[in-house]
Amino acid sequence: MNQNNKSIWKVIGASSLGTLIEWYDFYIFGSLATVIANQFFPKTNPTAALLSTLATFAAGFIVRPFGALVFGRLGDIVGRKYTFLLTLILMGGATFGIGLVPSYEQIGFAAPIIVLALRLLQGLALGGEYGGAATYVAEHSPANKRGFYTSWIQTTATLGLFVSLGVILITRHSLDSDLQTSIAKFNDWGWRIPFLVSILLVVVSIYIRLKMHESPLFSKLKAEGKTSVNPLKESFVHKANLKMVLLALFGATMGQGVVWYTGQFYAQSFIENVCKVDFEQSRTLLIWAILFATPFFVVFGSWSDRVGRKWIMMTGMLLAIVTYRPLFAKLLSLSDAKQKTEQAEKKNVSTSTVLITGTTDSLLKTTTKTFYTDGMQMMEVKTDTVYAQAGKLTIKPDIKISKIISSNDYWMMVGIVFIMILYVTMVYGPIAAFLVELFPTKIRYTSMSLPYHIGNGVFGGLTPFIATLLTTIYVDDKLSGLMYPILIAAVCLVIGTLYVSNKIDPDVTD
Repeated sequence: MNQNNKSIWKVIGASSLGTLIEWYDFYIFGSLATVIANQFFPKTNPTAALLSTLATFAAGFIVRPFGALVFGRLGDIVGRKYTFLLTLILMGGATFGIGLVPSYEQIGFAAPIIVLALRLLQGLALGGEYGGAATYVAEHSPANKRGFYTSWIQTTATLGLFVSLGVILITRHSLDSDLQTSIAKFNDWGWRIPFLVSILLVVVSIYIRLKMHESPLFSKLKAEGKTSVNPLKESFVHKANLKMVLLALFGATMGQGVVWYTGQFYAQSFIENVCKVDFEQSRTLLIWAILFATPFFVVFGSWSDRVGRKWIMMTGMLLAIVTYRPLFAKLLSLSDAKQKTEQAEKKNVSTSTVLITGTTDSLLKTTTKTFYTDGMQMMEVKTDTVYAQAGKLTIKPDIKISKIISSNDYWMMVGIVFIMILYVTMVYGPIAAFLVELFPTKIRYTSMSLPYHIGNGVFGGLTPFIATLLTTIYVDDKLSGLMYPILIAAVCLVIGTLYVSNKIDPDVTD
């Protein structure tokens, strides 16, 4: 391996590690949405608590464009290296802070407010991270391999989710020798550990990034005194560049964002909250799908160096639009107890009564465990309030369902999610190179960051929340949540097909 190759791989390694850690920090909140809902919001309405958590999760996405403006400007004036070093520190501090916030039961509504503030800080930091890392790698890359090299940065978003899921499962199993006790401890306080350990990862990444050198293209511009005086004005006031910003948003990143978050986050939420698949199974099947699909980021990024970026991305969007409903319908079918044969002789029903502290009322918990001939198990826990005082109104019983699906259905679900993540790799693998090639060096950080973070942060990041909200409105159609990503991807597909160029511009040196 020659010196130039060694140098570019050091750049990719250092940039990717920091970016992966930032994605881990950002996405661990979404991976623990159901647990966090119980910690930071009132428990009287689980659906409202989950929606509130998803809204808080989405808030981090909504502010990402503002982070793109603030840190993009800083990156185009001060430099790439120190700007995304700063974003890493902010992200790590905010994530560590979430792990320290007391619960709703301890400090009331101050808890969700503090979490929201820290989540907003995470969003601002991530808004400055991605553009810096992608620009930094692209400006070190030879023109004929720009898609290949920048695709390694693209893997970090999915790998960050992968690491977050892995850390959660390891923590969940390691708190006690008894699995049920360990899970109870995790839901009570152990969920904080994945947030707190991130500070160690951040320290390591900061040390590595401090040893990095500034981008050679930016250094050259700075030495020649040609850096932008006002990147925001040059990016968004100048008509020609604003046109490219809008085209990047509505012809590429908007559709890419909804495909990304549907294939990974909404798929996970759907499997857990609609299909009612067990917490652990819903996470491990996503881990397997991510593991199998991640290499294709590099495959499609590299391929885009030869055939162009456009049609790979447009094909990914088209496949998502056409197949999302049948794919999600199959997930629902695989977990549907009505389509399976019950083993009546193995059905297990148990009851327990617990006195409600400070009252003479009690909770009656009825646990029903049902077994099916294909190997699926379903546990239904129904909690009723038993009132000691006559004449009180009986509240609606709380019913929680959890299914452990059969091995065959499990791997079929892995295959379905793999297909959806494959679409993600098609739209996401080439997009860093695509965005870099649209804009000149002196305003690149700002110009590419904004459409990326509006497309991903606003249109994409809102996907789990809007899709879940739609299912509460159109309750008879469990696939109604897919209306949002399909519509957004379709609009982007039309605009991208008509107006985005497939030409690869080798000149990013100005």
